[in-house]
Amino acid sequence: MKFSELLQQLELEVEIQEQHSLLEHPSCDPELLGLSAIEEAASGTLSYIEGGRFASQIQTTAASAVILPVDAKLQNQASQRQIAWISSPTPKLLFAKAVRQFYQPFQPAPGVHPTAIIHPTATLGSDVSIGAYCVIQANVTLGERVCLHPQVVIYPDVSIGERTLLHSGAVIHERTQIGADCVIHSGAVIGAEGFGFVPAAESWVKLEQSGRAVLEDRVEVGCNATVDRPAVGETRIGAGSKLDNLVHVGHNCQISPNCILAAQVGMAGGAKAGGWVILGGQTGVANQTEIGERVQAGAKAGLHGKIAPGSIMMGNPASPYRTFLKASALYNRLPELHQSLRQMQQQMAELQQQIQALEAAAQPETNHEI
Repeated sequence: MKFSELLQQLELEVEIQEQHSLLEHPSCDPELLGLSAIEEAASGTLSYIEGGRFASQIQTTAASAVILPVDAKLQNQASQRQIAWISSPTPKLLFAKAVRQFYQPFQPAPGVHPTAIIHPTATLGSDVSIGAYCVIQANVTLGERVCLHPQVVIYPDVSIGERTLLHSGAVIHERTQIGADCVIHSGAVIGAEGFGFVPAAESWVKLEQSGRAVLEDRVEVGCNATVDRPAVGETRIGAGSKLDNLVHVGHNCQISPNCILAAQVGMAGGAKAGGWVILGGQTGVANQTEIGERVQAGAKAGLHGKIAPGSIMMGNPASPYRTFLKASALYNRLPELHQSLRQMQQQMAELQQQIQALEAAAQPETNHEI
């Protein structure tokens, strides 16, 4: 693909979706064979620079074309080295769009593998693809162009929207609703029973989970992640939200649109997250926690209670970012502070001894002779 051909595709997409123009360096038009990271780029590849950390790579990179930020200095350096470039306020986002021009994930052709087991009451949309050893139970509805890779299991009364993709080994439990353009990766389990047990004198009594899990449009769920259904009501993942590998969403959780949950995040039952929340890896969210919109939590944060919108939280229990940094600085100085405290205590003891000695010396002698 020529650089100029790529520009035509990107400019059309940007004009439709982002409503801003792109600057470009038109004096060279290399043939692009693929993509690469800026520090490992080879001739014939496209790369990108997002910020200052990799800016110096423009002087040495072997890439034939780069996506740059709106930075005149970088643009001039690229032009001087005869590197084709395009400039955008969001270079990484534009690179993500460029990747689509070079790579498309594997998608099997429409059709039903002869080893698939499909209940006669299931409804299949046009152009669906159902792989080997899939099991589709009663009253399941699949929209147009749904794709099930081998060994997907779908329990009764599930509905799956158009163009949704389920990778091998995914399991969808009863009554689950999945919207259009979702991606469920291998080993993910959607709509399994929530963890509900009631204490009794003899043991724990199971609280049957009669609710459902709902994934709205464009949700992605990573490998071996789980979204549990509740005893009553629903667990809901908002449109455009993305769950990484090994994420657990407990029963009755409500996740608003466009949230990001990194690997090993755990949300306990009844937790709520507002729109555009970002939870770093291994973040723990306690039962009934309410997370405001656009909250960001660093890795291993422990969230409790109500988190104000726009907060940046770190630590366990989590505290505001600046407070966490101050506390961390003090924590790193604890050995030094402890030593200083011991020295002060020793000095105080010595001073106390000196005061007692002076007080004793100042007492007048008593004459007991008669």
